[in-house]
Amino acid sequence: MQRILSGIQPTGRFHWGNYFGAIRQYIALQGQRENAFYFIANLHALTTVRSKQQLARNTFDAALDLLALGLDPNKATLFVQSDIPEVSELCWILMTATPMGLLERCHAYKDKKAKGLTADAGLFTYPVLMAADILLYDSNLVPVGEDQIQHIEVCRDVAGSFNHHFGETFIMPKPYVVQDTAKVPGLDGKDKMSKSYGNTVEVFEDLKAQKKKIMGITTDSRPMEEPKEPAGDPLFTLYSLFASKEQTQTLAETYRRGGFGYGGVKKDLAVLAENYFAEARARREELSAKPAEVRDILAAGAQTARKKAAEVLRRVKENCGV
Repeated sequence: MQRILSGIQPTGRFHWGNYFGAIRQYIALQGQRENAFYFIANLHALTTVRSKQQLARNTFDAALDLLALGLDPNKATLFVQSDIPEVSELCWILMTATPMGLLERCHAYKDKKAKGLTADAGLFTYPVLMAADILLYDSNLVPVGEDQIQHIEVCRDVAGSFNHHFGETFIMPKPYVVQDTAKVPGLDGKDKMSKSYGNTVEVFEDLKAQKKKIMGITTDSRPMEEPKEPAGDPLFTLYSLFASKEQTQTLAETYRRGGFGYGGVKKDLAVLAENYFAEARARREELSAKPAEVRDILAAGAQTARKKAAEVLRRVKENCGV
């Protein structure tokens, strides 16, 4: 039985980029509860979130959002990273066998240093914690986009280094490259929707605020009558995420024909997005009224995850003599 594992940081409310880039794939891949492990990576979030109240709120909101969007606790194990103390212990053990040069080459650390920003020890060593997240559950497959393959390569390097020093201990995980991962542009026309750019639309944002954001999407200044190529157009790309194939094809023909206004497309997008997440929005309202039930789901998930974590950590400690 192959185990699928992935985590998502609670650094803020999930937006369209999070959903189409990752969460939708989590839901599609869930099967048996024992082979699909998904966690809320609140320890990783500590590198950016500095408020106790905010982190706690974000973590619970992440659970609500994931469950509302279709993650089924009967088909997948959902838990909070910090509820598994074994992951921190394994992280330290792995750090003792991880070369410094490997971490210095990692993108997040390099990018932050290149921008002249302060990189703390948590950011520098976060790839080791990520490796611990993966290796602790004998994970076989980790769903990632093309730009995240390095994370799995680093994990394999860390596991390989440990195995070299202490004997075969870890299953070597493989990236599961999700081919239909959507590239979601930001509202400002940037290639990527990201909280760090401030160009997002939250999945469960207030509908009035959401529509206002959609109507403010950056578009070019070409005259209405001019034909336009839909490929690469941020507004068209966002529209196509929610529209049917027929609706997308019709809009593509309209673009190429010209004689239309972007305002009409934005209004249609707002309606499509509202309808697309309507059922999930209703489920979230129901779950919000039953916080104890959500906490029970997370506790049950942690219990399942800790059972496997204890087994793997025991094997690790026996092999390295701790």
